[in-house]
Amino acid sequence: MEKELLLKLGALFIVTQLLGIGVAANLIGLIETGELEQSGIVTDNPNDVENAVGLFVYILVFTAMFLLFLHFFKGVGLFKVLESIVVFSTSWITFGVFFPTIAFMLAALLVALRILFPKNVMLRNVSSVIAVAAVGPLIGISLGAIPIILFIIILSAYDFIAVFKTKHMVTLAKGITNKNLSFTFAIPSKKLEHQFELGTGDMAIPLAFAVSAMNSSALAGIVFPNYLIPGAMILVASLAGLLWTIDYSSKNVGKALPALPPQTVLMLVVWVIAKAIGF
Repeated sequence: MEKELLLKLGALFIVTQLLGIGVAANLIGLIETGELEQSGIVTDNPNDVENAVGLFVYILVFTAMFLLFLHFFKGVGLFKVLESIVVFSTSWITFGVFFPTIAFMLAALLVALRILFPKNVMLRNVSSVIAVAAVGPLIGISLGAIPIILFIIILSAYDFIAVFKTKHMVTLAKGITNKNLSFTFAIPSKKLEHQFELGTGDMAIPLAFAVSAMNSSALAGIVFPNYLIPGAMILVASLAGLLWTIDYSSKNVGKALPALPPQTVLMLVVWVIAKAIGF
């Protein structure tokens, strides 16, 4: 694997996950003090598997909507509006944890910078990092252990089908990349003269699983910082699966490969290990 690419990917992953863990620790703390009521995505019970199915259906609907927009709207105006809404709402949450008094202004500033400098890859990556740092924890605290596991297994199977069978995920990725939207990470590679594109879901879903595991440990009476351990194990496994995917892609330029399936296998293995040793 190219060293430069490895370093860039590792840096993006670490920064994103550390921010996400910070947001998650804040949300878990609010749940423990009763300031935040934990609820599922579809039902009030986070341990209800309907939440996993419901979230997957939401993703299908959003994907179908985005594909239709790509087909019928060739310009970037509508997509920039959608991106601005997503970036503002998620960055407000992330900034709210670290800079609560100026979170609104920082979120608005980030959106403004994205509008003023739409082709800036670094700004695009910053927006994606901040968005994932909010989305991952929100999903994680909304799904209990069984629902999150069911969700990532279903999503991995869908990812495989969408890339290798229907190939609509490839179409979606190309459309997002061509419009330079903050729904993927861009990892330039000077040596290979190629820019790798990584979907935000490949970082958001592992973060959600890690946060769900952390929250389950916290609810079981494991105190901070010990409840971070299962989440850290899951994220290390996720990074290993991601690096394997990037390594394969760097040796087979032009061949799309979903990162989530290998990530899921490794994450489930370490989750079982974490439960076996008491987390």
